[in-house]
Amino acid sequence: MRPARVLLLIFGVIAALIGGAFALGGAVLTVAVTTQRDDAGFFTTSQERFETATAAVTSEEIDLGRPGPDHWWSRQELATVRFRVDSSKEVPVFVGIGRESDVEKYLAGVPHDEVDEIGFDPFDVTYRPENTDGDSRPAAPGDQSFWVAKASGLATQTLTWDLEPGRWAVVVMNADGSPNVSADIEVGGRFDLIVAIAASLLLGGIFLLGLGVAMIFMGAGGRSDSGPDGGLTPPAALPVNYLVDRDASPVRLEGCLDPALSRWQWLVKWFLAIPHFIVLAFMWVAFVVLTFVAFFAILFTGRYPRSLFDFNVGVLRWSWRVQYYATTVIGTDRYPPFSPAPADYPATLDIEYPERLSRGLVLVKSWLLAIPHLIIVGILTSTWAFGNTSDTWQVNWSGGFLGLLVVVAGVGLLVTGRYPLGLFNLLMGLNRWVYRTIAYVALMTDTYPPFHLDQGSHEPHPNRPLPPPAHAAPVAVPERELTPQ
Repeated sequence: MRPARVLLLIFGVIAALIGGAFALGGAVLTVAVTTQRDDAGFFTTSQERFETATAAVTSEEIDLGRPGPDHWWSRQELATVRFRVDSSKEVPVFVGIGRESDVEKYLAGVPHDEVDEIGFDPFDVTYRPENTDGDSRPAAPGDQSFWVAKASGLATQTLTWDLEPGRWAVVVMNADGSPNVSADIEVGGRFDLIVAIAASLLLGGIFLLGLGVAMIFMGAGGRSDSGPDGGLTPPAALPVNYLVDRDASPVRLEGCLDPALSRWQWLVKWFLAIPHFIVLAFMWVAFVVLTFVAFFAILFTGRYPRSLFDFNVGVLRWSWRVQYYATTVIGTDRYPPFSPAPADYPATLDIEYPERLSRGLVLVKSWLLAIPHLIIVGILTSTWAFGNTSDTWQVNWSGGFLGLLVVVAGVGLLVTGRYPLGLFNLLMGLNRWVYRTIAYVALMTDTYPPFHLDQGSHEPHPNRPLPPPAHAAPVAVPERELTPQ
């Protein structure tokens, strides 16, 4: 697959994912705007009871920033809050909003409770007592001049206020300032741009989604450079009695792409593979323990105990089948067998048993010599996290670059019904790199992993000829690339 097509697929999937998220958010917001607001355009909470034995219930400080040119929203009166307060007793109730500093001066020396935390389902509120040593009784709150909005009386009191920059507090009291406050409160909010935001998200998301789908079609379309089985097509000019001159890795990882993959099964394969993940979690614990045992065996004898080696190869083989099915390739719809032994399955893995291993290398290859490959494997498979300095938001992607390419392949399969064969070749090469590194770090070979991708279904193998297609005419091949049989 040409690099331009791979880039189209990657950016197409990214655009489609972002567009889909925006469109979904816009649709949900549109539904909320049309169904969840009251006749005045407010989103409201349920009415809940707040009560205290002291003289007042106050909110925590509400910081809306300092007044200035950056707070254009306050001049537009874009956001409005509404409080509806009912006294649960036959006592007139008061609700007011004032600057935090003025409220503190007013309630100085007056015992009162500040709302500390509110829980829902079921509703629960905890308070933080303030001025517990005070014994003052405040003057009637309605007589104070610092309130920017206030309401008081026996019936339901409604307070509406357009948000402004500053530090504010909401206060609920008995209208005469007496203790034992008990009131049922409903809070509502209205944001005048909510309709425009919902429409923008919906239309912008649909546009991005359409653009992403178009890019996926362009990236997945056209001819692939791969053979019919999803592997690299053997060179047409290669005579039968010549072989590729290349050192073979002792780690042989192969996979045959199913010719008729389901468009949608890749979306649920990770779920179907959960039983495998549970078993493999225990097997990988055993893998680590046995690798530790093998370390000392190699250090003292120069040999990897064959029974331990076969078990660890089985763990890798089982893991590769599950990953090929569900996570890192999604190249088959055949469910993996629950077995570490070789089996008739589209994904295979084998590691050549080493008769002798270096006693010296065992001390450094896992943690020192493998560092360059570990960095590359980390980039391919590690979690990516993005967040701002205050940790107020964070985005995680747990699949690394390899996982992103699998999503690209899956979306291409979903949209076009075809697995992009060039992308399959690339995924096979990346998985080979990962497993060669694992085998080296796990002390299963002294052969240093190569810094190149061997793409395609099959491993390059010096003992296997690559016959040309029957219709191909032989052409000259440079001798330096070939070795006679």
